[in-house]
Amino acid sequence: MKKTVLLFALAISIISCNKTTETKEFKTAYIDTSLLMEESTEAKDIGEKYKDKSKVMGSQLEVEVNRFKSEAANFQKNAQANGQVWAQQKGAELQQREQELSYAQQAMLRQLQDESGVEMDSLVKSYRKVIKDYGKEKGYDYIYGSGDVSPSILYAKDSYDITKEVIKLINDKYKSADKKEEKPEVKKEDKK
Repeated sequence: MKKTVLLFALAISIISCNKTTETKEFKTAYIDTSLLMEESTEAKDIGEKYKDKSKVMGSQLEVEVNRFKSEAANFQKNAQANGQVWAQQKGAELQQREQELSYAQQAMLRQLQDESGVEMDSLVKSYRKVIKDYGKEKGYDYIYGSGDVSPSILYAKDSYDITKEVIKLINDKYKSADKKEEKPEVKKEDKK
């Protein structure tokens, strides 16, 4: 009985091995998302925009900080001459101003982070759409992301890297969008 079961199992395994199995090859690729964000013109433009905005806002705050430093220096010079009551009152005012300046700096940084975060999120969404459309057009089954932030690929052959192609596509689309915005609109004259 054991031999029969064993022969039966062996026969089934041989038959199953002889069946041709269909395996579908998947067309895959990956994009280095860190490189994409570093080399795309639109991402660079957004970075520059907020760097400039930070300088402007920072210079306004710097004026207030310099004024505070000047008052603090005057306070130290005049503290003994004006007495202890004046020194305590003026010292409390200066501490209050220092705290307000600190809050203003934190609020400025938070505002810049919030604004740039909204734009970068929108940019990432548009890049995902471009990559999705690109993948459909080129017949990819999967396009993975790699990079420093959250890599989903630990190793892949360089031949699967389509980063430069996608960067070129995105930069070309961004340039063409800029050209469309720069064209002046022709106004139709009213016919009388």
